[in-house]
Amino acid sequence: MLVFRSEAHVKRWLAGRPGGATIPITKLADLATAWWSDRLDPDWQPHAREQNQAILDRLGLVGDFWRLG
Repeated sequence: MLVFRSEAHVKRWLAGRPGGATIPITKLADLATAWWSDRLDPDWQPHAREQNQAILDRLGLVGDFWRLG
């Protein structure tokens, strides 16, 4: 993961190469919260793939890049 300050910065960094998915830093914060917020719960259990996919879907992170295998 790389953090850029703007879409223009991303384009300069890519220098014509194809890029992957980009999301705003606020969406990344939402994803981190949804993905990790329960990890310190005493009864924590690893999420099933379906639960993780539901997190991505709920946040609007859809498409081939965001589809868990």
